[in-house]
Amino acid sequence: MVDVANASMEELQAALAEGRTTSVALTQAYLARIAAYDRAGPRLNAVREINPDALALAEASDQVKPKKRGPLEGMPILLKDNIATDDAQCTTAGSLALEGAKAKRDATVTRLLRAAGAVVLGKANLTEWANILAVGMPSGYSSLGGQVRNAYVPAVDAKGVPIVQPGGSSAGSAVAVAAGLAAAAIGTETSGSLLSPANQNGLVTVKPTVGLVSRAGIIPIASSQDTAGPMTRTVRDSAALLNVLAHHDKLDKATDKLRRPDDYVAELSRNGLKGARIGVPSDPADPGNDVYYGPLSPAARAVMERAITALQDSGAIIVRASMPTAGWIGGPGTDMAVLNRNPESPGVNTVARVPIVFLYELKHDLGLYLSDWAKGTKIRTIEDVVAFNAAHADRALRFGQDLFLAAAATKGDLSEPEYRAARRNDLLSARQRGLDVYMAAHKLDAVLFPGNSGASIAAKAGYPSVQVPAGYVSGVAGQDTPEYPLGATFTGRAWSEGKLLRLAYAFEQATLARRMPPDLG
Repeated sequence: MVDVANASMEELQAALAEGRTTSVALTQAYLARIAAYDRAGPRLNAVREINPDALALAEASDQVKPKKRGPLEGMPILLKDNIATDDAQCTTAGSLALEGAKAKRDATVTRLLRAAGAVVLGKANLTEWANILAVGMPSGYSSLGGQVRNAYVPAVDAKGVPIVQPGGSSAGSAVAVAAGLAAAAIGTETSGSLLSPANQNGLVTVKPTVGLVSRAGIIPIASSQDTAGPMTRTVRDSAALLNVLAHHDKLDKATDKLRRPDDYVAELSRNGLKGARIGVPSDPADPGNDVYYGPLSPAARAVMERAITALQDSGAIIVRASMPTAGWIGGPGTDMAVLNRNPESPGVNTVARVPIVFLYELKHDLGLYLSDWAKGTKIRTIEDVVAFNAAHADRALRFGQDLFLAAAATKGDLSEPEYRAARRNDLLSARQRGLDVYMAAHKLDAVLFPGNSGASIAAKAGYPSVQVPAGYVSGVAGQDTPEYPLGATFTGRAWSEGKLLRLAYAFEQATLARRMPPDLG
């Protein structure tokens, strides 16, 4: 029997090919681990729903003749519960308002996974509505699915809030892979929702260029920044998943400009860092712009310095220079004031600054999903969600819905001048005055960010990032904790996923930093 707890997809596929296991056996093993660690034991609560057809799908996969087996044949994979599946499972975004809601058809991502032979194991819990419902909601909390716990530090406080956050919004996807509850998982990101949970749970992820992976059939926040991506235990596994997911789709016009190599896995090389110019946006002589490395704790700084040394030892050229002010600070009029009425937030009754693009696109894009994809529900607009939550406040509004209220107040047709100006200024700051000018000035192949600290600038630009485990830190807000992971993120320009994966793979092989969460082996 194969030990699935920490096995890569590559290892699992080899075991299948050699007849040492079957897809049914793998699926049963993951279901057993879900029962032991997700439903019992530390109660990670990463899996919101198990696909009742999973074993039948695995049995069918085992019957596929060798010549017809797909690149993901027999791999049990979890989907974040905002990705549509046309089967017995629900697609809810973790909201009580969509409890029991299903999808009219598979999301394009789901369809591609099935065509490649993957077994859809179930739906992963997430931060409700991908963390666009309320200000200050803990990552991994949803009114329907409850609270996801960090795989490395599952302890919670007296209110049930994780002491070490699982990261969000793809919390369940990340925790499940870290804990060995699935071979891999698919998450989504608008700004940090892949990078954050991967960072907190010691995983590899690819936040793709917007348009590399179709968003059709994924419950949205903002189409200008939304994307789906893989969450895996190794860089090679992420590359293999990206091979399947990166395709043109007539249902998503953003994929019209898609550019990719024939095979992301073939791009990988242990020598991939030789001669690569890596930007480290940190210059102590320019402290005002040292916004990514300056705030690091001593432990986190030590992890990143070891990572930089490993890059240099592998042949990379390190360029230390802070990001230009106009790049990281954001353009004028790109956020709006929202009153934070979350009763559990330390900032309750103060003003939060929220990206305008998120709130204006949310009403427009969510309405399209609810009308075009959702079935088995009467919820058709964001106003319907707001009304449902208000009517069921005792269960649905533990942390409020201030962001949904702000989004509902927009026209919903993206005609407002403030929205159009905000989107233009996001691109101006993040691209032209940010990553573009920074990378061009220093002739960089990638920018190295600690953890998910560079998520916002890459997300606004629509540019890709690849994160890989770099080391471990401990403690949070002055409280001692067991060790938990810190990742290194490689960010580049549009369609540079192949290059970033190559850099990340060489770094991964040089450091081998990832280790299994304690007590979950």
